[in-house]
Amino acid sequence: MSRDIIHTDAAPKAIGTYSQAVRCDDTVYCSGQIPLDPATMDVVAGDIEAQIRRVFDNLAAVAVAAGGSLADFVKLNIYLTDLTHFPVVNQVMAEYFSEPYPARAALGVAALPKDVGVEIEGVMVLG
Repeated sequence: MSRDIIHTDAAPKAIGTYSQAVRCDDTVYCSGQIPLDPATMDVVAGDIEAQIRRVFDNLAAVAVAAGGSLADFVKLNIYLTDLTHFPVVNQVMAEYFSEPYPARAALGVAALPKDVGVEIEGVMVLG
């Protein structure tokens, strides 16, 4: 089994002891992305919709660096500090993904890094 570390400057640098993604053969495990602007490493300004869009943009950048796209995601885990924002996730996700959609879980959490409202991580299968 091959194991490659995925890194791109088009997504935020890791803010801890982790890689943006790890590719094992045709499977890519993407670390959680929060709404950081990769150029400034600051949380994006705006409402939860702006945060969700930035997270999907960051995931897309990591996907491209791994040799894929958002269409290659087979599983997403979404973490929200306020589950009333779940309809916004669905609305924005419908703009970034098309059927067949990846499997997905959504969890309400007490807090996320840098006091953001959303974090999303997932698994891609390439090939």
